[in-house]
Amino acid sequence: MASLIGTDTMQFAAALPDGGKLLGLDVGTKTIGIAICDAGWHFAGPSETIRRTKFMADLASLRRIVGHEHALGLVVGLPLNMDGSDSPRTQSVRAFARNLAPLELPVLLWDERWSTQAVERAMIEADVSRARRAEKVDSLAAAHILQGAIDALVNLGGAG
Repeated sequence: MASLIGTDTMQFAAALPDGGKLLGLDVGTKTIGIAICDAGWHFAGPSETIRRTKFMADLASLRRIVGHEHALGLVVGLPLNMDGSDSPRTQSVRAFARNLAPLELPVLLWDERWSTQAVERAMIEADVSRARRAEKVDSLAAAHILQGAIDALVNLGGAG
């Protein structure tokens, strides 16, 4: 399959006409939070967080997870500025997404502007300790990103 990388949810859904498990990625400078959703695109949940090292090692970790989960697509959180413009961080994540081409999976770049803040706020309200929040925030942010994307995809008539 040719690599599809972009922000167009309709193209992404068209690349996966029968649905399939998706991985959500919250790409940070030190970690990558990972989430997974069911094949019908109903529910996203946190999976794990991998510590970033060299890109080829990160890619190998992602390849392992994709294979283990039988994932058919990736949703990568795109850290836009509050006004919707790109920042140096946005450009870095776009480059990371392009470098995922060897996985041969469609990649949807999804606006993640409020994901970490929403997850942090929810964990504080649930009285989760600071240490536990630090441990879980990346994979929970990935789940938040992935859930937003699958909700939009289902509204377009995808999976279900």
